[in-house]
Amino acid sequence: MTQPLRPLGRSGLQVSPLAFGGNVFGWTVDAATAFSLLDAWLDAGMNFIDTADMYSRWVPGHQGGESETIIGQWLRKRGRRDDVVIATKVGKDMGDGKEGLSPAYIRQAVDASLQRLQTDCIDLYQSHDDDQKTPLEDTLGAYADLIKAGKVRAIGASNYSGARLEEALQTSARLGLPRYESLQPLYNLYDRAEYETTLEPVVRAHGIGVINFYALAAGFLTGKYRSAEDAGKSARGASTTQTYLNPRGLRILAELDEIADRYAATPGQVALAWQMARPSITAPIASATSLAQLEELVAATRLLLDAEAIEQLDQASAI
Repeated sequence: MTQPLRPLGRSGLQVSPLAFGGNVFGWTVDAATAFSLLDAWLDAGMNFIDTADMYSRWVPGHQGGESETIIGQWLRKRGRRDDVVIATKVGKDMGDGKEGLSPAYIRQAVDASLQRLQTDCIDLYQSHDDDQKTPLEDTLGAYADLIKAGKVRAIGASNYSGARLEEALQTSARLGLPRYESLQPLYNLYDRAEYETTLEPVVRAHGIGVINFYALAAGFLTGKYRSAEDAGKSARGASTTQTYLNPRGLRILAELDEIADRYAATPGQVALAWQMARPSITAPIASATSLAQLEELVAATRLLLDAEAIEQLDQASAI
């Protein structure tokens, strides 16, 4: 089965319309389950996998790097490196002063990620957070060296403001340095305001690819959490219900239910299809912890909403 691939900015990378969120590997998904999920992801014609060096440092006893390690073990066992686009990140606190985007730390961190991933090149290497203590030209210069050395193919930014992304792009143009080809922002039917007002104009003006995280609002947009009693349904249920369970969130769910019924789909599939239909979005990031969940994600890539359905969702989720 093949999926129509999409260009990621001007990077030359071609990615599936959804990215698998590797944050669950080593947290709520063990290695054996991760292998079966990744196998099924490729078998479904998908090729994009997003992770980070700090996944899953938040789990007691973990050091970070658990997700990359599992992906690396899978790559080594399956031998399908050329079939996947691997995206990872640098910059979040890894302990012992290991954080930020200084050239010295980037050089150290990329080698650690390459070792865990058991590959000689990272397709998309992303700044996980903006580091305002390090001059942009220093960070971008370090990335230029990695690209020249063949350790990285393209670079991206995560959690940047529109102003800082614009500044970084101007710095790249002025100094002849590699530019951020992708942005990884928070974006979904509920969380629309910041992306649409401050980030989308920048990415559209510069042809930047967008791979948004929390595409399903931590599971809320699947309809899994409809009352405070549902908070116990997952490890992140309490924070999810606290953030999204309000009149606006319930209005969005009601519209998702109505459209899902019309299309014989699920609310989560409709929520993803709405994002994939937006011209500025390249590939939302979503996670699965079971094959059934993965199949539902893949099916969302085949769901084409008409203009009426998109308008209904726009209105229901209006800020």
